Amino acid sequence: MAKTVLTYGTFDLFHIGHLNVLKRLRALGDRLIVGVSTDEFNAVKGKKPVVPFDQRIEIVRSIKYVDQAIPEENWEQKRLDIQRYGVDIFGIGDDWRGKFDDLGDSVEVVYLPRTEGISTTEMKRVLSAFDERHVEQLKRTLDSISQIVKELS
Repeated sequence: MAKTVLTYGTFDLFHIGHLNVLKRLRALGDRLIVGVSTDEFNAVKGKKPVVPFDQRIEIVRSIKYVDQAIPEENWEQKRLDIQRYGVDIFGIGDDWRGKFDDLGDSVEVVYLPRTEGISTTEMKRVLSAFDERHVEQLKRTLDSISQIVKELS
């Protein structure tokens, strides 16, 4: 019998960790449905994605491991989607460990380990250091290096 796997996420600044979790989730079943959090729902969660929802869901839809991508609009949707799509396994990253155990009364709940050394939160932290002043300083430094290289050539 075919198994359907369901997961959710923001998938902002899509990276190898996202791809790894989708690949591992797809390996658990025959069909993978991915709920992508809307910008409005992210605001409720206190998140502000860099990449707009329409682009994030299009990226997720393009991943070969994903059979269907749907908008995630609220917390309650998970239980409704489990019924709507006949889900057998709910899977998500282990940074959510314990948060969705209540779904275990209707599906198998699986928490997958994160990919070491990569996270959207860390990427955003690093990128935030590049404000206008720092970019200008970097540009001046690169211009100086370029001038030195010209003079040495």
